[in-house]
Amino acid sequence: MRRQLTRAGVPGLLVTRLPDIRYLSGFTGSSAALAITGRTASLFTDGRYTAQAAEEVTAPQIKVQIGSTPPAVAAVQWLAVQRGVDFAGFDPASTTVADLGRWKAALPSGLRRGFLSALPASLVEPLRRRKDDDELALMTEAALLGCRLFDHILSVIRPGLSELEVAAELEHQARLWGAEAMSFETIVASGPRSALPHGKATAAPLARRGFLTLDFGIILKGYCSDMTRTVYLGRPRANERSAYEAVLEAQVAAIAAVAAGVSCGEVDEAARSVLRKAGLAEAFSHSTGHGVGLEIHEPPRIGTGQTTRLEAGMVVTIEPGVYFAGQFGIRIEDMVAVTRNGGQVLTSAPKALIEL
Repeated sequence: MRRQLTRAGVPGLLVTRLPDIRYLSGFTGSSAALAITGRTASLFTDGRYTAQAAEEVTAPQIKVQIGSTPPAVAAVQWLAVQRGVDFAGFDPASTTVADLGRWKAALPSGLRRGFLSALPASLVEPLRRRKDDDELALMTEAALLGCRLFDHILSVIRPGLSELEVAAELEHQARLWGAEAMSFETIVASGPRSALPHGKATAAPLARRGFLTLDFGIILKGYCSDMTRTVYLGRPRANERSAYEAVLEAQVAAIAAVAAGVSCGEVDEAARSVLRKAGLAEAFSHSTGHGVGLEIHEPPRIGTGQTTRLEAGMVVTIEPGVYFAGQFGIRIEDMVAVTRNGGQVLTSAPKALIEL
């Protein structure tokens, strides 16, 4: 992070996004700010986290400071008295107008106008995009737990159960197997409701015949997983089977396009071109994927026209889908780690159409 500051010509940095703070310091509490200069760094939090901060923040170069002043205010005041820090950068994408007003008000009057400087882009986010070996190991573990959950839920699903019951069983089992939480609200969408890309579980019973979309993820040791599988209750009609095969072909094509140096738009086009040839392009209504890590949605975005180039160490989702309102929807999603030579699929659950 200090090398980033030097390259950017930023003498001091205020970090307030909790995932960024966790990434840089290891601290997982809900109230904190991190201040970094070329020489030193301090984590500010309150008395509720005295023991937790001492346990989690083990890097000797980070000093933990406990106080009653709001952490971000204390961090700004600390930065203002550090030698050589004539201004401090902050990420405007994670700062409200009210926050900035409070920080400025806490400074001496002579510093209120120019000391805090909005950065053109986050300096932490580019570091978080590229996962190191330890992070990749954790994300692989989380992804494999998701696959185990999928295998388990297949033995539970039957017509008549409600979508909520399916989601509850999946989430309960996730906790029993060590998940800290779900990484987002579980999507269970049956029959015509499978045409809703974000069809959250409801009290509606599973259809006796039709697609069932299961989109879920867990958090394990801070890192998220994300996967989608669409199964069929009963026997699919010819048009339903052909649509599923087209989505699967599109997903496989996009995974094959993943490699360091390839643009996100090229990966998106690999999926979209398959669906275009199948006459289903208009039914694909969202991007092909997104980054995953400490948060379920991180850069980069795998979408039309996206020029960001993939880098080794990124973990992205590949999740094309098609949706026909009032009829059915299909989505297949894997987590893929970007390598120099291609993409490594982390979610190994089967993708051939499963009929229950």
